[in-house]
Amino acid sequence: MTIEIDHTGKGALVTGAGAGIGREIARWLARAGATVAVHDVRPDKAGSVVAEIEAEGGSALAVIADARDDAALEAMVDEAASRLGHLDIAVNNVGMYGEHRPGPFTTLDGAHWRGLLEQNLVITALAGAAEARHMVEQGGGVILNVSSGETTRPAPFMAAYAAAKAGINHLTQTMAVELGPSGIRVVAIAPGTTLTETVRDAFDDEHVAALVEATPLRRMCDPDELARLAVFLTSDLARCITGQFIVADAGAFLSRSRPANRDPDADRAAVHDPARREERP
Repeated sequence: MTIEIDHTGKGALVTGAGAGIGREIARWLARAGATVAVHDVRPDKAGSVVAEIEAEGGSALAVIADARDDAALEAMVDEAASRLGHLDIAVNNVGMYGEHRPGPFTTLDGAHWRGLLEQNLVITALAGAAEARHMVEQGGGVILNVSSGETTRPAPFMAAYAAAKAGINHLTQTMAVELGPSGIRVVAIAPGTTLTETVRDAFDDEHVAALVEATPLRRMCDPDELARLAVFLTSDLARCITGQFIVADAGAFLSRSRPANRDPDADRAAVHDPARREERP
């Protein structure tokens, strides 16, 4: 007997899908048969992912909005649901450092804290609320929030970002309790440092080797591995799972070791430096 995940006939929205993990989630949902609304603030990025999906024989459309604009975010979700015909799956992947830089806890000002909370926790909450309204009306669906492996351990120099992502974990549980009676499951994934193009550009081979050595599995996750997990969690095979967040980081959360002559806190900060990347799950 062959067990397959089949999302044929489903409409899916993936926010922040123009690159990285979001891009791979959109592509794998389409490979499983879903029609995918690819969201990004950059039309060229969203359009490129749509073209990739269509080149593989999948179905996709682009929806453009700055997720930091509350009205634009809600309008984008409404547009996606309207164009898809129904919203069965929603993946909230937007996470930003914006103009803020990592730094010691004692140096983080109010603008840093408010910015990181708004650009991660608040965006996820508002997107989830807009998505849930459509799912309540149609009688069910699945919402998947992208959190972070930084929520599973102390995150020096990233206090506001990690706290915002930890808030997403708690939000996921609350959403699951409120929305469950309407047939809506809410789950989250918490990726560790993942080998996206941005991470490859930010770290040299020595950095990557040090991070790999600090994981029990002696490896890092690829974006498509996170995407396949998302496809499973949003499928009927996971229909008994709600309110959970699944850590996918090759076991890094289990390790407190620090590779010799390496500063893992500085490594984490490098990935979140806004000069290197705009969005990070």
